[in-house]
Amino acid sequence: MPIHLPPISRRRFLQRTIVAGAAVAAAPHLLAAAKEMDPDFWALLSDIHIAADRKQLGRGINMAEHFETVSRELLDLPKLPVGLFINGDCAFNSGESGDYATVAKLLTPLRESGMPVHLALGNHDHREHFWDAFAEEKAAKRPLSDRQCSLMKTPRANWFVLDSLEKTLATPGLLGHEQLAWLAKTLDENPKTPAIVMVHHNPGLGGNMGLKDTEGLFEVIRPRKQVKAYIYGHTHTWKVEKDETGLHLINLPPVAYIFQEGQPSGWVRLTLADGGMKLELRCIDTTHRDHGQKVDLKWRA
Repeated sequence: MPIHLPPISRRRFLQRTIVAGAAVAAAPHLLAAAKEMDPDFWALLSDIHIAADRKQLGRGINMAEHFETVSRELLDLPKLPVGLFINGDCAFNSGESGDYATVAKLLTPLRESGMPVHLALGNHDHREHFWDAFAEEKAAKRPLSDRQCSLMKTPRANWFVLDSLEKTLATPGLLGHEQLAWLAKTLDENPKTPAIVMVHHNPGLGGNMGLKDTEGLFEVIRPRKQVKAYIYGHTHTWKVEKDETGLHLINLPPVAYIFQEGQPSGWVRLTLADGGMKLELRCIDTTHRDHGQKVDLKWRA
């Protein structure tokens, strides 16, 4: 299953700090009461592209600085999200072990705040290096031995997080027959709760970019009307659409760098409600024309 990182308790952090000989005064926020969480609020991030070296640039952008900007915004909120998703391309380019070590360090303040973090894989990730980096904290049991798929049940929606990494540095993605069969079976076992499907790769295959078995995925999710949305990243584009069946297609912006001038980098605030959800785009550049854009989505019948 995707790596689900639980919060780091203050007691555990302080124990580690004392063992390391560091001063607790350097992190006074850890002594304060934990912030309240909004049970319907989820933070959606994608394409963070973190390198081992925090000073590494990608397309002229310091990816670590962009991530830290998002992290500070989340930590400064009056109410924290109940969970944070990173929908693939956690690593900079080829999924090196050092990349994931830096990812883990950058995630520490979020986890210390009490926020659970859920990580999925993209085409710039390396599955074995990823597993090794979080070996002590990952869930041991996976529905499929060689993939990162999982079902997360929450009161308002079931989250199906899929693994479209076919080969590191190969741009298109593939879910495969076994994962699609698991998805169909698990959806059929949970027919009444709205379902949200998260995949790193975009639907369709154009310009050697996208999900190879999009047709197979749609054959599973379109007729199962409990599936309300397909959320993806990969294209480094912010876009919200709806197909002919009423299924919402949500393209998350990158946290790291953009491909096309004028597109935003940032994250999405998702708030679940009865009968739908609300999205709010949060841009790294708060002067961007789309910063704060809100979209209200209703579930298909």
